[in-house]
Amino acid sequence: MTDKNRIECLFLSQEDLLQARCLDMRLAMSAAENAMLAFRRDEILFPEKVVQIFNDSTQERINCLPATLLPEKVCGVKWVSVFPNNPEQYGVQNLSAVIILSEIERGFPIAFMDGTLCSNVRVGAMGAIAAKHFAKPDSTSIAFIGAGEQAKMHLIAMKAAVPTLEECRISAKHAHEERQFVEEMRPLFSDLRFVASDENAQRAMEGADILVTATSAQAPLLKAAWMKPGAFYSHIGGWEDEYEVAKQCDKIVCDDWETVKHRTQTLSRMYKDGELADEDVYANLVEVIAGEKGGRETAEERVYFNAVGLAYVDVAIAHAMYQRAKAAGKGRLSSIQETMIFQHEKLADWMRI
Repeated sequence: MTDKNRIECLFLSQEDLLQARCLDMRLAMSAAENAMLAFRRDEILFPEKVVQIFNDSTQERINCLPATLLPEKVCGVKWVSVFPNNPEQYGVQNLSAVIILSEIERGFPIAFMDGTLCSNVRVGAMGAIAAKHFAKPDSTSIAFIGAGEQAKMHLIAMKAAVPTLEECRISAKHAHEERQFVEEMRPLFSDLRFVASDENAQRAMEGADILVTATSAQAPLLKAAWMKPGAFYSHIGGWEDEYEVAKQCDKIVCDDWETVKHRTQTLSRMYKDGELADEDVYANLVEVIAGEKGGRETAEERVYFNAVGLAYVDVAIAHAMYQRAKAAGKGRLSSIQETMIFQHEKLADWMRI
């Protein structure tokens, strides 16, 4: 018996990835930018995702999202669950994910890895790329509605893109969520001043240079009057802001407008209600990355950014994380099979009829 039929796969836990320093927004931003440009060159296969919704009212779901990076000869799939009621009902996170990477020469899996870190990092990285082009370069204040994992990751991302930030204001549904945000993020950013708003969204958002909404709520939480001239707004969730927020913005930018318009974001609602047209959207982010359209042009313009999520970007970031973790010697190499089924010498002993 030879080992030519052995299939090995690197198992990478979230802790493996963190210890390999994969929580690196510059790594993620670079991978995301390269992936978006590669997609335009038809170097990425990106089929439709498969969605299984278990509760229409709460949108509890598990999605299967594949993509193939042709130059890297890697195919990946993200298996992600979103259960919005988890935090209040069970006191646990609302999103979890795993990612499988396979090489496409023989089709064998090469990695089975945590995908929750990658998913959260991708959301932050896309916001950070947009902020790099559209936030005022001397922005000093950032404000959040929502204090969960996406908000925390967005702070890391925005600080990487806009290092001049000095103050972080936080508003959440409950005061204890604001306190937890501050307690967890303050050790990571000793140069930031944190301000909890005591559940007062207006107090947090009004006058901030960068605004972020990161909630699972379906309500117009952000008011247009709170967004000052010159502000940059990163919209993460579904319906989190009143229509006037987008209407007053000088530029509306999406990761992919054709995808956004068919979802349930604020911009999607506006489009379906006839309140927003294709020509009202300034650009897809890749057009700015490619230099085809410019970023911020004046100090006073307001900019609205909405990313719905592109799974091929997740796969690209996951591949970059896999490469870094493997180089760092992290993870556990596991055998998926030692040989082919009918070449096992003890198959007759193991088989049950």
